[in-house]
Amino acid sequence: MPRSYGGDHYRGGVPVEPPPSAWSFGDPTSFDDLDDLVAIGADLAPGTLLAAYRHGLFPMPSGTPGDPMYWFSPVHRGVLPLDGLVVSRSLRRACRDHEIRVDTAFAEVLDACADPRRDSGWIDEDIRAAYTRLHDLGWAHSVEAWRDDRLVGGLYGVAIGGLFAGESMFHRERDASKVALVGLVERLRDRYADDRVLDVQWCTPHLATLGVIEVPRAAYLRRLPVALAVPAAEAFA
Repeated sequence: MPRSYGGDHYRGGVPVEPPPSAWSFGDPTSFDDLDDLVAIGADLAPGTLLAAYRHGLFPMPSGTPGDPMYWFSPVHRGVLPLDGLVVSRSLRRACRDHEIRVDTAFAEVLDACADPRRDSGWIDEDIRAAYTRLHDLGWAHSVEAWRDDRLVGGLYGVAIGGLFAGESMFHRERDASKVALVGLVERLRDRYADDRVLDVQWCTPHLATLGVIEVPRAAYLRRLPVALAVPAAEAFA
Protein backbone atom coordinates (compact mmCIF):
# COMPACT_ATOMS: atom_id res chain seq x y z
CA MET A 1 0.00 0.00 0.00
CA PRO A 2 1.35 3.50 -0.75
CA ARG A 3 2.09 5.67 2.24
CA SER A 4 0.03 8.82 2.37
CA TYR A 5 0.01 12.29 3.89
CA GLY A 6 -2.95 14.44 3.14
CA GLY A 7 -3.51 14.13 -0.61
CA ASP A 8 0.09 13.06 -1.32
CA HIS A 9 1.39 9.52 -1.58
CA TYR A 10 4.88 8.13 -1.19
CA ARG A 11 5.37 5.29 -3.67
CA GLY A 12 9.11 4.88 -3.39
CA GLY A 13 11.89 6.73 -5.15
CA VAL A 14 11.27 10.31 -4.02
CA PRO A 15 9.91 11.19 -0.56
CA VAL A 16 6.99 13.59 -0.41
CA GLU A 17 8.05 17.12 0.50
CA PRO A 18 5.52 18.46 3.05
CA PRO A 19 4.36 22.07 3.33
CA PRO A 20 7.16 24.32 4.64
CA SER A 21 7.41 25.05 8.33
CA ALA A 22 5.91 28.19 9.80
CA TRP A 23 8.96 28.37 12.08
CA SER A 24 12.51 29.54 11.47
CA PHE A 25 15.59 28.09 13.17
CA GLY A 26 17.82 30.99 12.19
CA ASP A 27 21.49 30.79 11.30
CA PRO A 28 22.98 27.66 12.89
CA THR A 29 26.47 29.15 12.76
CA SER A 30 25.32 31.76 15.30
CA PHE A 31 24.28 29.27 18.00
CA ASP A 32 25.88 29.50 21.45
CA ASP A 33 29.27 27.78 21.31
CA LEU A 34 28.81 26.41 24.82
CA ASP A 35 25.23 25.11 24.77
CA ASP A 36 23.76 22.06 22.99
CA LEU A 37 20.22 23.38 23.54
CA VAL A 38 19.65 26.00 20.86
CA ALA A 39 15.86 26.49 20.64
CA ILE A 40 12.62 25.88 22.54
CA GLY A 41 9.14 25.72 21.06
CA ALA A 42 7.90 25.31 17.45
CA ASP A 43 6.02 22.13 16.50
CA LEU A 44 6.67 18.63 15.16
CA ALA A 45 5.01 19.04 11.78
CA PRO A 46 6.88 17.21 9.00
CA GLY A 47 8.05 20.46 7.42
CA THR A 48 9.41 21.68 10.76
CA LEU A 49 11.30 18.46 11.41
CA LEU A 50 12.88 18.45 7.96
CA ALA A 51 13.85 22.12 8.30
CA ALA A 52 15.46 21.35 11.64
CA TYR A 53 17.57 18.47 10.30
CA ARG A 54 18.60 20.58 7.32
CA HIS A 55 19.83 23.20 9.81
CA GLY A 56 21.66 20.69 12.00
CA LEU A 57 19.04 20.41 14.77
CA PHE A 58 16.94 17.61 16.19
CA PRO A 59 14.10 17.59 18.76
CA MET A 60 13.78 16.00 22.17
CA PRO A 61 11.06 16.44 24.79
CA SER A 62 12.07 18.24 27.98
CA GLY A 63 10.77 15.35 30.08
CA THR A 64 8.05 17.45 31.71
CA PRO A 65 4.56 16.99 30.25
CA GLY A 66 3.19 20.18 28.76
CA ASP A 67 6.59 21.76 28.18
CA PRO A 68 7.42 23.03 24.67
CA MET A 69 9.76 20.97 22.52
CA TYR A 70 13.52 21.31 22.97
CA TRP A 71 15.83 21.52 19.94
CA PHE A 72 19.48 20.51 20.09
CA SER A 73 22.55 21.12 17.97
CA PRO A 74 25.38 19.54 20.00
CA VAL A 75 28.57 21.51 20.39
CA HIS A 76 30.32 18.17 19.94
CA ARG A 77 28.33 16.06 17.48
CA GLY A 78 28.44 12.28 17.48
CA VAL A 79 29.20 10.98 13.99
CA LEU A 80 30.06 7.47 12.82
CA PRO A 81 32.53 7.52 9.90
CA LEU A 82 31.35 4.95 7.40
CA ASP A 83 34.88 3.54 7.16
CA GLY A 84 35.34 3.60 10.93
CA LEU A 85 32.76 1.14 12.25
CA VAL A 86 34.41 -1.25 14.70
CA VAL A 87 33.11 -4.78 14.16
CA SER A 88 34.39 -7.26 16.72
CA ARG A 89 34.73 -10.96 15.99
CA SER A 90 31.65 -11.75 18.07
CA LEU A 91 29.63 -9.06 16.28
CA ARG A 92 30.73 -10.43 12.93
CA ARG A 93 29.44 -13.84 13.99
CA ALA A 94 26.17 -12.30 15.16
CA CYS A 95 25.72 -10.64 11.76
CA ARG A 96 25.80 -14.05 10.11
CA ASP A 97 22.92 -15.20 12.31
CA HIS A 98 20.57 -12.33 11.44
CA GLU A 99 18.72 -11.00 8.43
CA ILE A 100 18.63 -7.25 7.81
CA ARG A 101 15.39 -5.73 6.57
CA VAL A 102 14.51 -2.10 5.90
CA ASP A 103 11.12 -0.52 6.60
CA THR A 104 9.23 -3.77 7.08
CA ALA A 105 8.33 -3.08 10.74
CA PHE A 106 8.81 0.65 11.32
CA ALA A 107 5.99 0.93 13.86
CA GLU A 108 7.29 -2.02 15.87
CA VAL A 109 10.83 -0.61 15.90
CA LEU A 110 9.54 2.77 17.02
CA ASP A 111 7.43 1.17 19.75
CA ALA A 112 10.39 -0.89 20.98
CA CYS A 113 12.60 2.20 21.11
CA ALA A 114 9.85 4.03 23.01
CA ASP A 115 9.35 1.26 25.59
CA PRO A 116 8.89 3.14 28.89
CA ARG A 117 10.70 0.37 30.76
CA ARG A 118 13.96 1.37 29.10
CA ASP A 119 16.43 3.49 31.06
CA SER A 120 16.47 7.15 30.02
CA GLY A 121 13.50 6.71 27.73
CA TRP A 122 12.60 9.96 25.98
CA ILE A 123 10.26 9.03 23.12
CA ASP A 124 6.76 10.22 23.99
CA GLU A 125 3.49 10.04 22.06
CA ASP A 126 4.17 13.31 20.26
CA ILE A 127 7.53 12.06 19.01
CA ARG A 128 6.04 8.74 17.96
CA ALA A 129 3.28 10.44 15.99
CA ALA A 130 5.69 12.88 14.36
CA TYR A 131 8.14 10.25 13.13
CA THR A 132 5.32 8.02 11.96
CA ARG A 133 4.19 10.91 9.76
CA LEU A 134 7.75 11.31 8.46
CA HIS A 135 7.84 7.59 7.70
CA ASP A 136 4.54 7.85 5.83
CA LEU A 137 6.12 10.57 3.69
CA GLY A 138 9.23 8.49 3.00
CA TRP A 139 11.75 10.36 5.18
CA ALA A 140 11.98 8.21 8.34
CA HIS A 141 13.21 4.62 8.07
CA SER A 142 13.84 1.55 10.17
CA VAL A 143 16.73 -0.87 9.82
CA GLU A 144 15.79 -4.16 11.43
CA ALA A 145 17.64 -7.26 12.64
CA TRP A 146 15.55 -10.43 12.29
CA ARG A 147 16.36 -13.94 13.49
CA ASP A 148 14.15 -16.96 12.91
CA ASP A 149 11.56 -14.56 11.47
CA ARG A 150 11.46 -12.55 14.74
CA LEU A 151 12.34 -8.89 15.09
CA VAL A 152 15.13 -8.90 17.68
CA GLY A 153 16.72 -5.49 17.22
CA GLY A 154 16.75 -2.38 15.13
CA LEU A 155 17.09 1.35 14.78
CA TYR A 156 15.26 4.20 13.14
CA GLY A 157 16.27 7.57 11.78
CA VAL A 158 15.73 10.21 9.15
CA ALA A 159 17.30 10.07 5.69
CA ILE A 160 17.62 13.36 3.78
CA GLY A 161 19.90 12.99 0.80
CA GLY A 162 23.22 11.75 2.15
CA LEU A 163 22.35 12.52 5.78
CA PHE A 164 21.13 9.66 7.94
CA ALA A 165 20.20 11.05 11.34
CA GLY A 166 19.94 8.14 13.74
CA GLU A 167 17.34 8.62 16.45
CA SER A 168 17.22 5.49 18.61
CA MET A 169 17.97 1.78 18.63
CA PHE A 170 16.88 -1.26 20.63
CA HIS A 171 17.67 -4.93 21.10
CA ARG A 172 15.79 -7.95 22.37
CA GLU A 173 18.79 -10.23 22.01
CA ARG A 174 22.46 -9.56 22.60
CA ASP A 175 24.17 -7.54 19.85
CA ALA A 176 21.00 -7.28 17.74
CA SER A 177 21.01 -3.47 17.72
CA LYS A 178 24.67 -3.52 16.71
CA VAL A 179 23.81 -5.92 13.88
CA ALA A 180 21.24 -3.38 12.66
CA LEU A 181 23.90 -0.66 12.80
CA VAL A 182 26.25 -2.79 10.71
CA GLY A 183 23.41 -3.27 8.24
CA LEU A 184 22.85 0.49 8.09
CA VAL A 185 26.51 1.24 7.45
CA GLU A 186 26.65 -1.38 4.70
CA ARG A 187 23.71 0.29 2.97
CA LEU A 188 25.32 3.73 3.17
CA ARG A 189 28.69 2.65 1.80
CA ASP A 190 28.15 3.32 -1.89
CA ARG A 191 29.88 5.61 -4.39
CA TYR A 192 28.68 8.63 -2.40
CA ALA A 193 29.96 7.30 0.92
CA ASP A 194 32.67 9.96 1.31
CA ASP A 195 30.02 12.69 1.28
CA ARG A 196 27.45 10.94 3.48
CA VAL A 197 27.01 11.73 7.18
CA LEU A 198 25.81 9.16 9.72
CA ASP A 199 24.75 11.34 12.64
CA VAL A 200 24.14 9.73 16.06
CA GLN A 201 23.61 13.00 17.98
CA TRP A 202 25.99 12.45 20.91
CA CYS A 203 28.99 10.18 21.39
CA THR A 204 28.41 7.92 24.39
CA PRO A 205 31.04 5.52 25.80
CA HIS A 206 29.09 2.63 24.26
CA LEU A 207 28.94 4.25 20.82
CA ALA A 208 32.62 5.16 21.01
CA THR A 209 33.46 1.44 21.18
CA LEU A 210 31.72 1.09 17.80
CA GLY A 211 33.79 3.84 16.19
CA VAL A 212 31.66 6.93 16.82
CA ILE A 213 33.69 10.13 17.07
CA GLU A 214 32.95 13.70 18.15
CA VAL A 215 32.88 16.40 15.49
CA PRO A 216 32.81 20.11 16.40
CA ARG A 217 29.53 21.78 15.54
CA ALA A 218 31.18 24.06 12.99
CA ALA A 219 32.72 21.11 11.17
CA TYR A 220 29.41 19.25 11.19
CA LEU A 221 27.62 22.27 9.73
CA ARG A 222 30.24 22.51 6.97
CA ARG A 223 29.70 18.87 6.04
CA LEU A 224 25.92 19.00 6.23
CA PRO A 225 25.10 20.81 2.95
CA VAL A 226 27.44 18.50 1.06
CA ALA A 227 25.66 15.47 2.51
CA LEU A 228 22.21 16.89 1.81
CA ALA A 229 23.13 17.41 -1.85
CA VAL A 230 23.88 13.76 -2.66
CA PRO A 231 21.19 11.17 -3.43
CA ALA A 232 19.71 9.03 -0.70
CA ALA A 233 21.11 5.54 -0.42
CA GLU A 234 19.29 2.98 -2.54
CA ALA A 235 17.82 1.27 0.53
CA PHE A 236 16.00 4.47 1.52
CA ALA A 237 14.95 5.67 -1.94
